[in-house]
Amino acid sequence: MPSATPRSTAAFYQHLREELDGIRSAGLYKAERIIATPQGPLVKTADGREVINLCANNYLGLSSHPAVIEAAHEALRSHGYGLSSVRFICGTQDLHKTLEARIARFLGTEDAILYAAAFDANGGLFEPLLGEQDAIISDELNHASIIDGIRLCKAQRWRYKHNDMADLERCLSEAEAAGVRHSLVFTDGVFSMDGTVAQLDKIRALCDRFGALLGIDECHASGFMGATGRGTHEHRGLLVDGVAQVDIITGTLGKALGGASGGFTAGRREVIELLRQRSRPYLFSNTVAPSIVGASIEVLDLLEASTALRDTLADNTRYFRQAITEAGFEIKPGDHAIVPIMVHDAVKAQALAARLLELGIYVVGFFFPVVPRGQARIRVQLSAAHQRAQLEQAVAAFRQAGLELGLVK
Repeated sequence: MPSATPRSTAAFYQHLREELDGIRSAGLYKAERIIATPQGPLVKTADGREVINLCANNYLGLSSHPAVIEAAHEALRSHGYGLSSVRFICGTQDLHKTLEARIARFLGTEDAILYAAAFDANGGLFEPLLGEQDAIISDELNHASIIDGIRLCKAQRWRYKHNDMADLERCLSEAEAAGVRHSLVFTDGVFSMDGTVAQLDKIRALCDRFGALLGIDECHASGFMGATGRGTHEHRGLLVDGVAQVDIITGTLGKALGGASGGFTAGRREVIELLRQRSRPYLFSNTVAPSIVGASIEVLDLLEASTALRDTLADNTRYFRQAITEAGFEIKPGDHAIVPIMVHDAVKAQALAARLLELGIYVVGFFFPVVPRGQARIRVQLSAAHQRAQLEQAVAAFRQAGLELGLVK
């Protein structure tokens, strides 16, 4: 009998091409723009144009701070380029232990553990700590890393409406009625697409009432939220005598805290110790590079010495929010350095971002699936490194592009 003809994989690749063509034709293709300079309030694109950068997570302007760069160089000289190992084999240096202790002190927790990325911190958090007898109760707009981490865990799941305390109470009540062993409420401290700040004080009160744990993701808060930049828990009055009144804090070194890479989880010693034993991203990922660790220690030195950068960021945020509103744009309310400028239509958001780039302003349009359909926007992010003249120029460019595209009157 003749042998069966092998099935071709060509159909699979044709399917991918059609998917990509569909994304392009819908005006939703996300092209990567190339910058050819260090991160900062001004960057140069690959074609040599200098533009005002309004879309980086460089909240405190530390990505290119001379002292931070020098600390990275010093750690490179003293501790090498990389460890070629995971932490529990031969990948733990004195620098790593120092940074973990400093993060814990800064946030007001007993201990901390480093991860290669903040995505890994959330991805490796839930499964080691909670099982089938337990419950995780999550805000519906939590970051994708939290969602994926919860999916890896066998705990029972509840989801409450965004920042809705009545619905959170419902979830806690249902979990209690179901007889769960332990409940963990987990939320972004600051939600990255809207700049919404979680009502942590109210969430803490509900958790206490039901005997539940409280965890927060602080990626868009650590370093500048709160009077001394400790984070959302300080901002909401949950840092008492230097002690965090939340059980678990995850965060990143890749935004306000220097802008490189790496993440962390902070909390009680028992939590961190168990994560060191069982958290898979920690056990099976290479150690954070010494240069990043050394630079991150310097960042904490800077932030503990002065609130000047945090205060400048707050001033820039207040100015821009008022000025862009006066220019005719709809923004999400709040006081965070994330300023969502609502366009609603994905194609128009792309067109606005493209025109602004022509006018010397570097921003990016966000649309489904990153945000819900009909909620397309330009997400502006302010930095302490922005000068007032740069922000004035940006507002003028927004006004001009908005008029040209019929987005403002």
